Amino acid sequence: FSLGHFLGWRKGIDLVAQPTLISPHGGSLVDRMASGADADALRQKAADSPKIGLSAKQVCDLEMIATGAFSPLEGFVGPEDFTSICRDMRLSNGTVWPIPITLAVDDETKATLSEGGTAALHHPDGTLLAVIDIESIYAHDKALEIPNVFGTEDEAHPGVKAVMDEGEWLVGGPVRVLTTEPESGDAERFETYRLSPAQTREAFTKLGWSRVAAFQTRNPIHRAHEYLCKCAQEICDGILIHPLVGETKPGDIPADVRMKCYETIIEHYFVADCTMLSVMPAAMRYAGPREAVLHALIRQNYGASHFIVGRDHAGVGDYYGTYDAQLIFNQFGRDEILVEPLRFEHAAWSHRAQGMVSAKTFPKIKDDQVFLSGTKVREMLSKGERPPGEFSRPEVADVLIEWASSTAATA
Repeated sequence: FSLGHFLGWRKGIDLVAQPTLISPHGGSLVDRMASGADADALRQKAADSPKIGLSAKQVCDLEMIATGAFSPLEGFVGPEDFTSICRDMRLSNGTVWPIPITLAVDDETKATLSEGGTAALHHPDGTLLAVIDIESIYAHDKALEIPNVFGTEDEAHPGVKAVMDEGEWLVGGPVRVLTTEPESGDAERFETYRLSPAQTREAFTKLGWSRVAAFQTRNPIHRAHEYLCKCAQEICDGILIHPLVGETKPGDIPADVRMKCYETIIEHYFVADCTMLSVMPAAMRYAGPREAVLHALIRQNYGASHFIVGRDHAGVGDYYGTYDAQLIFNQFGRDEILVEPLRFEHAAWSHRAQGMVSAKTFPKIKDDQVFLSGTKVREMLSKGERPPGEFSRPEVADVLIEWASSTAATA
């Protein structure tokens, strides 16, 4: 499942006519990476510019902008776009965009900046990542952003808390990026799977895929997830399993453990020629319906024509209705969001049907279906207990038990 596997022609597979892939959101794929003489000039400009130290979330956002995953954004949003996004889920020019991508700074940093100037953007380890051309510096209207984006002002919500903890000023303007990789190299980046939108599009073209379903996940794939993916594979040329490996909340299963789970289930239960694994380096907002729209637009930029939206997509706790993340797509025209949402019901194993079912495909019978909460599964794993085979493939359970046991032993 390496990049080479997808970008190289595979023996025994006939060449096919190049497919027509879905257009990026906004019409063209943004590329804000600098190289050569441009990069040298940028480093010189950075040396003479004030510094902005980025948070983990901002580092993720910068990479998503740089590679075009956030197309059509070319930088962090200004005040007109910020207000329009919060109120109407659109950029000020009318293009659909559900969550403001912002560069928040504190009072001390703001005092060093000026509109019309530049600033050097640094990773927490000190690595120079990019330069921003400062078009605007404006007050961070958290009272507008939080209730509109998250649908709640409860600071127990991880997305709300993240915004509340940010600086009181926002810096808007286009960025030019030197690197997305910190010099410290202390974080697992999954380089084999870290494909840019341009690279996934190239891979899809060489594979002959034009109808591509994308599956977003920040958890290991259990049987219900597997069912959704395979339903999508039946109507598409292939599936992009696209886990989020950027910043997540405490308590989520670590990305390296999840990646081992993805590799394991794909090896044993998916057809390699119809399955692609890549990572998305975005930060989770846990914004439910709005984030479902963002995730769909991102996957459109990666070249996916279809996007799986299941139960409580990108939700957390009880903040959102079970299918709010599906219903929100009804607010937009098909010419506004080109990627097609695949709206799936909550799926589970049915003892009577002897397979995966949903409310649409099988009648509900008392005590028939296997539902396990994430909390219950983690409790079982911590005790070295295997989740039932109706919930999790045994090979995946082995990976999770090993992780949970080692975590408990060092606690």
